[in-house]
Amino acid sequence: MKKILVVEDDKALLETLTTSLTSESFKILSATDGEKGFQLACQEEIDLIILDLVLPSLSGMDICRELRAKGIMTPIIMLTGEKKEEIDKVLGLELGADDYLLKPFGTKELLARIRAVLRRSKPEAPEVEEYSFGNVYLNFKKQIATKGKKDISLTAKEFGLLKLLVSHEGEVVSRDTLLNEVWGYDKFPTTRTVDTFVHNLRKKIEDNPSKPVHLITMPWAGYKFQK
Repeated sequence: MKKILVVEDDKALLETLTTSLTSESFKILSATDGEKGFQLACQEEIDLIILDLVLPSLSGMDICRELRAKGIMTPIIMLTGEKKEEIDKVLGLELGADDYLLKPFGTKELLARIRAVLRRSKPEAPEVEEYSFGNVYLNFKKQIATKGKKDISLTAKEFGLLKLLVSHEGEVVSRDTLLNEVWGYDKFPTTRTVDTFVHNLRKKIEDNPSKPVHLITMPWAGYKFQK
């Protein structure tokens, strides 16, 4: 589970962000002032920091600068109400933040930025080209699937969905993550779309679709693949 530190002095916004990110299976630490936020960023193992630019006791700008000076390269997304031209200059020339969002912003946009920054900050995982489980064989590169000795007809989106779940074997993947990675936020269907695709995939790959052993529903969280 990825751990995110949110440093924001607007308590209503902080509560909203905490609730939204927790529902997406992130572990949240929080602070409402700069000093506490800086201490947490130095002491805890954090995967990403969401940092307001204007904070009591120590500004987001100072926190970012001090963390980088200490060699702490935790990815940072800055929240700001400044004009785009001004924050572009500050981030590009002074701070070393990884991204920023102008207030007000939507939760879906923030989630997309978080996942993009996390992807950029971690080493690329080896591409999964072939995979087998039970009596199912998948070749993602050639888009070939068989179950036993029979071919399985899978759509490109079904291959994409399976590949993402297989790549995160044993991990819970939220519906929003599946939508973002397989469909893309630019087209953004509803989370019900994911449920429909998983239901259809179970009929194709599970021995007993009503009692799946590979594509597991995690209530209120998403889906998990287990071999």
